[in-house]
Amino acid sequence: MTGPPATLRRVSSPEAASAVSRLEDLVVITGYSGAGKSTAMNVFEDAGYFCVDNLPPEMIRALVELFVHEGSKVERAAVVSDVRGGEFFDALSAVLDDLEALGLTHHVLFLEADEDTLLNRYKETRRRHPLSPQGAVAQGIAAERAALEAFKDRADLIVDTTGISAATLRRRIAEEFLPRQSHAKLAVTFTSFGHKHGPPRDADIAFDVRFLPNPHWVEGLRPLTGFDAPVVEHVGREGKLEAFYAHLHPLLDFLVPEYIAEGKAHLAVAIGCTGGRHRSVAIAEALGARYRERDDVEVEVVHRDVGRVQIPSRGI
Repeated sequence: MTGPPATLRRVSSPEAASAVSRLEDLVVITGYSGAGKSTAMNVFEDAGYFCVDNLPPEMIRALVELFVHEGSKVERAAVVSDVRGGEFFDALSAVLDDLEALGLTHHVLFLEADEDTLLNRYKETRRRHPLSPQGAVAQGIAAERAALEAFKDRADLIVDTTGISAATLRRRIAEEFLPRQSHAKLAVTFTSFGHKHGPPRDADIAFDVRFLPNPHWVEGLRPLTGFDAPVVEHVGREGKLEAFYAHLHPLLDFLVPEYIAEGKAHLAVAIGCTGGRHRSVAIAEALGARYRERDDVEVEVVHRDVGRVQIPSRGI
């Protein structure tokens, strides 16, 4: 592919200017390979940005033109553009100039780390450096440092990720780039399941509620589910359910803001009984109703096994 670097199409009409104004923010993420660009992109993705990884600078032009096209609903976008773009990466300065000429609100985030940190991260992942695919990683880091030095002056924020955790990096980026009201809520999923069908693989926290009275052994309740009031009443008849909530609610009330502060995007809480039809369903529904009243979470309730054909069980 040859020819001069592409430039962004200039705004030439009131309609186009209006379209540009709908794209409220474009964040260009660049920096050293292994410095945390993927982690940074995840912050913007969790905040509702349209995100593209490994985008050659010249393709930013096509992306912006797509966003300003009439009918586009994209208001915020983030792209990662770095030396993986090869020779096309040299066009990044010209593209940034064009963004300024277009009057498009944009920011540049530059991530760096010291050489030892980058070397250690490459050793851990066993990946090849994009600028030294057949040689030593150190050679690639040196070449990349020389190629990127000029772009540091154009950055709105430079973050040195040496010695910091991924959670700290996410929090730093969110504090610098995202207005407080745009921070994504913690997505909490309460999932009911039956132990005899196996545990859910994606659970962050799992609670076993088989200590509660089992409606399965009551003839009139067996065909019902945890959605039905008689089942809920039976599960709570000995007072153990109320005692369980007395411990569970404070625990979750403590954990939710801690996970939000840590930068976690999704919390999966699993509730398991024997068959996943009665006790776990009732509790997952109750937790979902309680936490939907909070302003800092988005709640989903999933019942994995409630529709399964029930097989006679010897479990409690």
